[in-house]
Amino acid sequence: MAGLALTAAPAQAAEPQGKYWRVKTFITLEHMHPVGSGYTMMERRVSVDWATPDGRSWTAYRPLGAYPKTKQDEEAWKKDGSPTSWTYRTEGMKISLSTGPGKGWVKKQEDRPIALMLGERPVTFEELQKLPADAAGLKRRITAEVNAWIDKSAEEAKTTAPGVTKKDWLDHLDLFVAESLTQLLYQNPVPQKVRAAAYEALRTTKGVRDLGQAKDPLGRTGRKLALPDLATDKQTLKQQIVVNTGTMTLMAQYTDDAPAAGGKQVKGNDKVEAFVAGWTNDEPAVPDATYGK
Repeated sequence: MAGLALTAAPAQAAEPQGKYWRVKTFITLEHMHPVGSGYTMMERRVSVDWATPDGRSWTAYRPLGAYPKTKQDEEAWKKDGSPTSWTYRTEGMKISLSTGPGKGWVKKQEDRPIALMLGERPVTFEELQKLPADAAGLKRRITAEVNAWIDKSAEEAKTTAPGVTKKDWLDHLDLFVAESLTQLLYQNPVPQKVRAAAYEALRTTKGVRDLGQAKDPLGRTGRKLALPDLATDKQTLKQQIVVNTGTMTLMAQYTDDAPAAGGKQVKGNDKVEAFVAGWTNDEPAVPDATYGK
């Protein structure tokens, strides 16, 4: 793997353009259970991750409120008196839901920031700066990282899940490579040339489809790509992303987790995420109560 890195063109080391690499994630998903007289609500949330080049990190979270999923759900909600909050118990847990934003929280993390992980492997900021800046070299490097992860997972599965074989992972190698390349578009503080290489490598990965120009949930325009499907006997996972091809950053991801024939839909697995990633000098704080801000 080290040899691969030496044969590919590395990016020029980039100095941090701010104190923190920050990723805001605005999430929209279906609430897990019907509420009130039986209508379905959609939830909005925001989470924020900050990471410093030396490995310190913070995480913040805030619920942004719920709203009826469909016109029919809205009518049922209004007939119910347009309540603004619900509380119920399921599987021993107390669940609360509100149409208004919650207080939220922010805290320092003790674990290594995900920004300094390359797939499942911890890396330094300096290592990220030296990733190949050409699509072919970067794809070889990421494929090697994914194969190393598969080898490790298959070895662990011999004791934890004896029925699972290495082939089960290799059957979805293209998807895993595509997902790892996608992470470089927002999760890791890599130079823009590396993000550009990641996008080009992603576009040419087997099973990835170009869906043309599209708007994301925040109204921004980018290029929409469909990642390879993950089909098993229990589910079919479909993922689509929207990329800003100017900054080469990920703007949105759409996840559709459909059950196999005869299976039961699990609410909350389908979701829409909008991302705002980049350097900032703003200190970690509870996120704003407004979606998209």
